[in-house]
Formats: sequence, C-alpha cells, structure tokens
Amino acid sequence: MSTLVVVAGALIERGMLLVAQRARPPELAGRWELPGGKVAPGESDADALARELHEELGIEVAVGARLGVDVALSTTATLRAYLVTRAGGDLHPHDHRALRWVAGDDLDGLAWVPADRAWLPELSTLLRT
Repeated sequence: MSTLVVVAGALIERGMLLVAQRARPPELAGRWELPGGKVAPGESDADALARELHEELGIEVAVGARLGVDVALSTTATLRAYLVTRAGGDLHPHDHRALRWVAGDDLDGLAWVPADRAWLPELSTLLRT
C-alpha cells in the first residue's frame, strides 16, 4: 500500500509567515495551518504544492527547501512542508476561512492544526533571522 503525501507551504515575506484558517472538516475548522494539499499520483511534491497554492490562494510559487521533519498523519499518510517564495498572483482565501500574516512571537498563540505544530520551532527560528 502506498503512502499518501500531503504537502504544506511556508510562505515568509518581510519577516512574516502566511497562515491559513481551515474551514473544514468540522474537527479542524477554525484552526490555523500552513496551506497545501494532497500529492496526486505521478505528481512531484513541488508540482503538487505549486498547484495547491494556486488553487487555494491564487498565487504562483517557487518551491524551495524542505522544512523540518515529515509528520505522520496516520499509518498511510505523511505530511511534509517546504519553504515557498511567491512568484506572482494576489492572495485570496479560496479554500480557507481567512489568511493572516504572523510574526515569530505570534506562533505559539495560534490554535494550530495539531500536525503543523511539529514545525513551530523551525518556523520561529526562520522568522527571527
């Protein structure tokens, strides 16, 4: 059985991180996350992340280095994050309740989707440099 990979993008601009507030499912609605989505069969992580961020946020991105460690979502699903750089487009929350720019000092105070908490130490370091 193959593992489903879910990718998330950390977009940092002017020392601030873009976070997205989930609209669904009910158990995660209202929580904050790094935006992204599922990698389709035959698609690379980078291609999937660029596609998902275009669909969800209306932006084009260049996918950069991996961020932190893989996070097990279940026995068959893995979540991984990448740094991304905006290459074009205007941000709109097509698939989320809201978008917000946060500083390193704001990270701990957000109601995060549990899986994304694994990256907070590294994100905090990146936002302070």
